[in-house]
Amino acid sequence: MPAPVLSCSVALAGDDTAEEADPRARRGRRYPLFALVRAAACAVAAGARSYAAVGHWLRRAPQDALARLGFPVRGALGVRPAASMDTVRRVVGQLHPDGLAVLLQPASTERDRPVRLAADGKSARGSRTRTRTAAHLLAVTDQSDQVIAQLRIPDKTSEIPCLRELLASLDIAGAAWVSADALHTQRDTARFLVEDKKAHYFLTVKRNQPTLHASCHRLPWNRATAKYYDRAEGHGRKETRVIQVLTVLHLDFPHVCQVARVTRHRTCKTTDKRTRETVYVITDMPSHQAKPQDIALTLRNHWHIENKIHYVRDTL
Repeated sequence: MPAPVLSCSVALAGDDTAEEADPRARRGRRYPLFALVRAAACAVAAGARSYAAVGHWLRRAPQDALARLGFPVRGALGVRPAASMDTVRRVVGQLHPDGLAVLLQPASTERDRPVRLAADGKSARGSRTRTRTAAHLLAVTDQSDQVIAQLRIPDKTSEIPCLRELLASLDIAGAAWVSADALHTQRDTARFLVEDKKAHYFLTVKRNQPTLHASCHRLPWNRATAKYYDRAEGHGRKETRVIQVLTVLHLDFPHVCQVARVTRHRTCKTTDKRTRETVYVITDMPSHQAKPQDIALTLRNHWHIENKIHYVRDTL
């Protein structure tokens, strides 16, 4: 088991927020909630893959590490006792995903208001049991890849109505672009974002919306003068994205102002195999607010939720 190392930083909103998110009864609390969450996060970063390993990590943690985690002093000798494995397991198991997201979210200021938000769902690895399906979490991240809200999708429902529920409590008026994959390219979602939340949408169009996809495909792309090339390299491949943008007036979708055609050219480094894929993106933002390079940046920000959030959840 790796030695206790506090090289990772776990930001928490503060004692007041932790008090609100704490699922335990007030009587009998021996350790602060934020100390237990910090300890679990640091133990996982140090290599723990089970609650037993988290408990072993805590038993070996020195006093200065426990002080930094927020464990209180007990007794006349000034010793900070560590929580047991059972305590950590019981508390973490009671935490609701959206409550945990609020707890880990730093205190926001007007200067830190989100500019670009990405929403996507993911089933939690290892959460399936004999009697329950895997926990499917819908998360929203900001431009710094911080998870600012999430919830577990109830059984026998989908992400589509839950996205509106998740965004309802966020202050995103005026500034935020909300990007989502093709599943969320829904008229009600677009109206909710523009009319209710006073925000902007950035939605992918694929063949799950055949009529809308066909309308985007029939646009006069040979006349598109707004174009941008975005090149990237990683995951064993080279990728070039060609982004063409057209202003539209009569597309049958609420509040849409622009349509972007994104053509991805990928080359596998090991096999030299080349592939091409074309998708469409619609937004309510006009051309003077959303240029092709802005659309490329928003696409890259949206893919971060898969590369940085989903990968971590699949690996740890």
